[in-house]
Amino acid sequence: MHIGIAGNIGCGKTTLTRMLSEHYGWTPKYEAVTYNPYLEDYYKDIQRWSYNLETYFLAQRFQDLLAIAKSDDVIIQDRTIMEGVHIFVANNKAMGNLSDRDFDTYMQLFNLMMSMVREPDLLIYLKSSVPTLVSQIQKRGRDYEKSISIEYLSNLNERYDEWIGNYKGKVLVIEADELDFEHRPEDFAAITDKIDAQLFGLF
Repeated sequence: MHIGIAGNIGCGKTTLTRMLSEHYGWTPKYEAVTYNPYLEDYYKDIQRWSYNLETYFLAQRFQDLLAIAKSDDVIIQDRTIMEGVHIFVANNKAMGNLSDRDFDTYMQLFNLMMSMVREPDLLIYLKSSVPTLVSQIQKRGRDYEKSISIEYLSNLNERYDEWIGNYKGKVLVIEADELDFEHRPEDFAAITDKIDAQLFGLF
């Protein structure tokens, strides 16, 4: 079984992935952020490095999906291959950071890859407002994230809402603004109750 955690930058995907993997005994699959060779360059010059960054992410996520397809474990994944396309690439294209040529090449790669794999059995969307995202980003203090603008986060949020609204697979939306699932056990329990209901028909 494959479970994906989706959400904007700073919404708590990695933390929730870790906590759910520990709670259920699932195998976590984390996004390649800390060692992505393009990330710092991207935030310094988004237009120059968009295609490189997104293509690197695409290759990493496709590699993850191939490994997930071969595994007998329940895999929980921090960000999905679909977000790279429907959120980040679409946003960079709209902002003029990706040329038509680069976008078409990227989409050819994505469509070829998706013909060989399938979507998650359950998608969990952590929905957070921009003020919450900004607070979380500031709290974790990554240097390369300091230049992320409120406009950029807002644009991504709009795309997430549109994508989730049209998503055809099984999806669980978690309104995360009022939750502190890392430090309040009752908040984490509320999330696992909803997951249990989705996966096992409980409650």
